[in-house]
Amino acid sequence: MWVPFLNSIFFVDIKKKKILILDTKTNKKKILKVDKEIGFISHIKRNIFILGLKSELRIVDLKNIKILSSISVELNKPNNRINDGKIDPKGRLWFGTMDNLEKKQSGSLYCLDNHLKLHKVDDKYFIANGPAFLDKNNFYHTDSRKRVIYKIKISNKLKILKKTTFLKFNEIDGSPDGMTTDIRNNLWVCHYRGARISVYNLKGNKIHQISLPAKNITNCTFGASSYDELFISTALKDMKAKEIKKYPLSGSLFKVKTNLRGKKTISFKTVHPGF
Repeated sequence: MWVPFLNSIFFVDIKKKKILILDTKTNKKKILKVDKEIGFISHIKRNIFILGLKSELRIVDLKNIKILSSISVELNKPNNRINDGKIDPKGRLWFGTMDNLEKKQSGSLYCLDNHLKLHKVDDKYFIANGPAFLDKNNFYHTDSRKRVIYKIKISNKLKILKKTTFLKFNEIDGSPDGMTTDIRNNLWVCHYRGARISVYNLKGNKIHQISLPAKNITNCTFGASSYDELFISTALKDMKAKEIKKYPLSGSLFKVKTNLRGKKTISFKTVHPGF
């Protein structure tokens, strides 16, 4: 996630329970440790952020690490955890859950609305990933294990009106992971185990590809003052020694200059007086 007023890119290390912050102006790095596995971080205002933790949405002031609020998620599913999450054009938070062992189809898709009310919108996901928005009623969402990207249309009451398969990856492509959309609503998809990002237009035609010297591409977002730089996170998870030799930069954060701009960062909008 790009945070403009801090000139910083924020990303997470799920398994090491860390929030990593890179100030692109000063190149200063900061690492914040949390007490649970963390799937995502989103911005609310100033230094107030919302963290997607295992079985909890936590609103935190990162300046003094003060917890302001907490919302429990799936306490009845102790083996599940929150994975990827993003803010839609209306300032609502969308996120998915998954089986932490990646074996059961116990994950769901949720929306936290502007009144801090949690809505379960979809279910039966192995690995819910990468909501990426076209507009306030249409977005892409992925099940990484099924290697499927869905296109979902919702009503104003957060009910699914239409859900179709937008793309299906072959095994050789790896799995679709984190995603984002640019100002033309092209979809930029990270290939986990696929060493690249692919760009698809609204018809699902591949129009561009970025090859990377890392195998597991996990997430991407546009940033910088003009939103013409793509920040890309990658993972070392499950890699064998010979794969690490072939892709020695796996686990790194990358930046790619693009000739298409991304959409500006949207912060979570709440009517709650405390935030």
